[in-house]
Amino acid sequence: MGIKLYYTTVTASRTVKSQQAEVMRILESKKIQYELIDISVGGELRNEMKNKIGNPTAVPPQLFNEDQYCGDYEMFAEAVEADTVDQFLKLA
Repeated sequence: MGIKLYYTTVTASRTVKSQQAEVMRILESKKIQYELIDISVGGELRNEMKNKIGNPTAVPPQLFNEDQYCGDYEMFAEAVEADTVDQFLKLA
């Protein structure tokens, strides 16, 4: 599977919840298959996400194509605005 979405099912942040839901909704509306990786199931997944990005303060949602970092919610939202989601996700 290509696209991986690092997200969390355990958060008190309404912002994180709404951003994650929006990313999933947009990916589904564009018929882009993706794999969900829930970082709340273990610290090693959270650390893996942060290490891959190279940012110890990174928070979900974060998008990858395999192990290639695509970006965070803000970057994804900009790609949606510019209609460049395929390029953002390294699909084109």
